Amino acid sequence: MSEELLIEKAQNGDRAALSQLVKNYEQTVYNFSFKICRNKERAEHTMQETFMSMVKNIGQFSGKSKLSTWLYTVVSNHCMMLARSQKKHEHGSISIDDDEGLISENNIADWKITPDQISENNELREMLDEAIKKLPADYRVVFLLRDVEGLSTEETGKVTDLSIAAVKSRLHRARAFLRNELNAKLSYEN
Repeated sequence: MSEELLIEKAQNGDRAALSQLVKNYEQTVYNFSFKICRNKERAEHTMQETFMSMVKNIGQFSGKSKLSTWLYTVVSNHCMMLARSQKKHEHGSISIDDDEGLISENNIADWKITPDQISENNELREMLDEAIKKLPADYRVVFLLRDVEGLSTEETGKVTDLSIAAVKSRLHRARAFLRNELNAKLSYEN
């Protein structure tokens, strides 16, 4: 059965169709929630909230975007609300909004590892994961949607309700922040 038909049936009150939609997106929603929230319990909570929102609001889904894009939006919103309710993240002396500190040439390490080696290097992957955890949630969402989930800039803008320029700006800052975090860590270990 096509997704469009499942959605139509779910919108007409078919519980089996709604259940199938939840089943189809369960892993995707959990994985994306975990990537943003960086915590198993929060990811599970976000997944529950996302599907509760889907059940309550499936009738309002217009089909102008993919259901997955709509669900990414709901996940992002729930994670952002959780993040806002927590203490602000500390990032040492450099703020992610500080271009001078983020894009300093002094912080760039000598990269001796090729991209292929990087992807295979578990230690570096752990460093990257730790760095992603330090990103403020609104930057983390944009980075994960664009660079990990592979959404386009336009799709990311729709999910996050940001302009294309704002998506590009946040992505640039997130990448610069991550580069600095990795460079600092790699420089420290050399």
